[in-house]
Amino acid sequence: MAFSGGQQYGYGSGGNPLMRPPPPGLGSNMAYGRPQRPAQAPAQAPHVAGASNGLAESEEVEEVKLWATSREREKVENMADLYAIILTVELLEKAYIRDSISADEYTPACSKLIAQFKAAQNLLSSVVPDIQVFMAEYRMECPAAVNRLLTIGVPATVEHGALTSDDSSKHAQHVAEAVHHFISALDALKIGLSAVDEIHPVLKDLLTSLNAVASLPPDYDGKATVKQWLTQLNQMQASDNLSETETRQLLFDLETAYNGFHTALK
Repeated sequence: MAFSGGQQYGYGSGGNPLMRPPPPGLGSNMAYGRPQRPAQAPAQAPHVAGASNGLAESEEVEEVKLWATSREREKVENMADLYAIILTVELLEKAYIRDSISADEYTPACSKLIAQFKAAQNLLSSVVPDIQVFMAEYRMECPAAVNRLLTIGVPATVEHGALTSDDSSKHAQHVAEAVHHFISALDALKIGLSAVDEIHPVLKDLLTSLNAVASLPPDYDGKATVKQWLTQLNQMQASDNLSETETRQLLFDLETAYNGFHTALK
């Protein structure tokens, strides 16, 4: 039996007698009494100016050349080596202070870097006459490297001495080595050696041997005297020579330190 009532109220059209026909203007946007979302146009990618031309319209990056000739290239590379050495010494000093490396590892590494620094400094003497000006120009904050390279010029284990044990079997050996280096330094001055590169290694060996003698009292000032002269020599060029007055003063200071060494061991 077909339901035929309600057509006068608008029902019964479209095959379903219970569904009201869609209002005029909605058309197919109404289905089964529920409104349908209007179809939207697909999203379009934003337009980028010049994208179609790729890199053709992009601004080209100009390459900066640090040198134009092989001589300029060598100068820049030597300055880079100097920069790296200073920075490496700074890191090495901090590692030793923080006990990240042992004295046996620190000493040869620091000695090698000091030698490399002096070689680089001599190579760039006409380009970099002042190391601290060079460091300021390139904003290098390396106070530990300045102290090690420019002030004393020897590793911290030589300057202050590494921790030594009171081994009686090696005590006589350390004393004999210190006496040997005292005599070598005095003889070098007496035969007329006065160049910095001749005196500095002798004093360095002397200070190292003195630090190895653990029985020296704290008031022995011979080590401070040798350290003072090492600092003074480190401020000079390797080819410089001590004056006659400086040579006589150094000879007097070493003889005084030698005599004090014997007195301290009694």
